[in-house]
Amino acid sequence: MAKYQPVMGLEVHVQLATRTKIFCGCPTGFGAPPNSNVCPVCLGLPGALPTLNRQAVELAIKAALALHCTVSELSVFARKNYFYPDLPKGYQISQYDKPLAEHGYVDINVDGVKKRIGITRIHMEDDAGKSIHDGFKDSEKYSYVDLNRTGTPLIEIVSEPDIRSSEEAYAYVTELKQVLRYIEISDCDMEKGNLRCDVNVSVMPKGADKFGTKAEVKNVNSFRFLKLAADYEIARQIAVVDGGGRIVQESRLFSPNTGETASMRTKEDAHDYRYFPEPDLVPLHIGAAWRERVHATMPELPADKRARFIEQYGLREYDSQVLSSTKELAHYFEQVVEVSGDGRMSANWVQGEISALLKDADKEITECPITAANLGDLLKLIASGELSGKLGKDVFAKMVETGDTARVIVDREGLKQISDTGALDKILDEVIAANPKQVEQYKGGKTTVIGFLVGQVMKASKGQANPGAVNEMLKAKLD
Repeated sequence: MAKYQPVMGLEVHVQLATRTKIFCGCPTGFGAPPNSNVCPVCLGLPGALPTLNRQAVELAIKAALALHCTVSELSVFARKNYFYPDLPKGYQISQYDKPLAEHGYVDINVDGVKKRIGITRIHMEDDAGKSIHDGFKDSEKYSYVDLNRTGTPLIEIVSEPDIRSSEEAYAYVTELKQVLRYIEISDCDMEKGNLRCDVNVSVMPKGADKFGTKAEVKNVNSFRFLKLAADYEIARQIAVVDGGGRIVQESRLFSPNTGETASMRTKEDAHDYRYFPEPDLVPLHIGAAWRERVHATMPELPADKRARFIEQYGLREYDSQVLSSTKELAHYFEQVVEVSGDGRMSANWVQGEISALLKDADKEITECPITAANLGDLLKLIASGELSGKLGKDVFAKMVETGDTARVIVDREGLKQISDTGALDKILDEVIAANPKQVEQYKGGKTTVIGFLVGQVMKASKGQANPGAVNEMLKAKLD
């Protein structure tokens, strides 16, 4: 790594959240019996003609706008020819020289260093089926094909070769996934294959102006595996080049079991796919009015939300990142602030007590047993001084246990914070009388001992004394 510079670009395939496939009316639902969601169109039977799904186009436009791309007024579908058992047509309907959108970017932050990763293009295409390799049976090796996924709508997001480390690759796909989920074009569930990454890796001597030969690691299906695959491939290529060898342009597969990549096939170039315009689909025209209609449905994007949280609520950058990590969590937080009126306190409680509660219950924020309004009411009682922070946590626990609101619990159990000087005066006198040694230490100059005395007052008042009032009254009495 001291001598070489890794260079990476990512191709991210995202399944669009439509109910039906891109060129036919078959459902896209996950988990159906094998080969049940198919028809003559997605099976590529003779005479069956594709019809473009309008919603798929609108979701693709939405992705392009969110990723700062220029949406092409005219894009063209093309046939990408190759032969796999799970590709019944013998070709994939994709886009080639006239894609849906081009020239976008994603901003990332790695260890406090901000960087912009360019996006070359976004194009639409249909997915292939799924091959299932079932190992050996009666000394024969069996493979099965499930064509339910054939024809599901995809966008492919192709980055510029701007990525220089596995950490940057990880940050890029993390930000990409967050944006796509915010705009609700896909759930990006990698376990279901709704988001898959191909990573192109090359290395070159530091200071060189020409990239090395790339190898493409195909179909990485988790962010952790992406980082491991990139690190392994970088190390492999450096070892080959440093040993006087030559990198071969090829496709490789990453094995999570071994942590290594292995050669899959020699990498095809564009001419190997014999691209030509899809004769059964007319060119796609996307006018300004259509773009504007889609743009009007766009929510606030994660980067904008993070900046607003810092500006509006005075949050630290880390807190703004955590609280905006999902649209649902950000919405919950803002509902809490709306009631409590305190952004910093709300942030602390949502990241603290609420996060711990959800983790213990293995639930999402949308399933939280404490509503945002009820948490806001509790924080309002704390902010007003009616409850201390410690009492607030006790009340919170009772809210979880009973489902009652903070006000109901406080009134029922008499948990209101004691701030009245008359009520506190007697407790303070009793604590002072019971702790002569600490009183003498305070008068002798060891003023830190007042913390112990405050604690004794809180204990005697069962946590209901106002700590600020206690501190001031104790100092006045002891001085």
